[in-house]
Amino acid sequence: MPVTFLPNPCEPRDLPGCTLVALPPEIDFCNATELLTLIMSAADARAERLRVLVLDLTGTRFMDSQGVRLINDVRHRLPPSARVRVVAEPDGVASRVLELTGLRRDVPVFDNLTEALQP
Repeated sequence: MPVTFLPNPCEPRDLPGCTLVALPPEIDFCNATELLTLIMSAADARAERLRVLVLDLTGTRFMDSQGVRLINDVRHRLPPSARVRVVAEPDGVASRVLELTGLRRDVPVFDNLTEALQP
């Protein structure tokens, strides 16, 4: 049986009009700093053409306040011409954490990737 290799969930992908970063199943104090470094490296490498950075949390099953801090830090560190969008399953943990902390007021959160990738 052939083995299918999926891309690293945190490997940035350039799509028309945006950069997509799929985040890991867990975001907490153990990996948030590393994720911030990875995301900002990707953003810095694309700074001249980066307009929208989509953070995909649909595969994230656990996220604590460090995940909220991560998204907020990314938002504040992006170039002024770039925006961050988040994708989270409506009934998922990540979506509930974003709602409870109030970050949804400051960052657009989409229910699915198709919506988030629209211009």
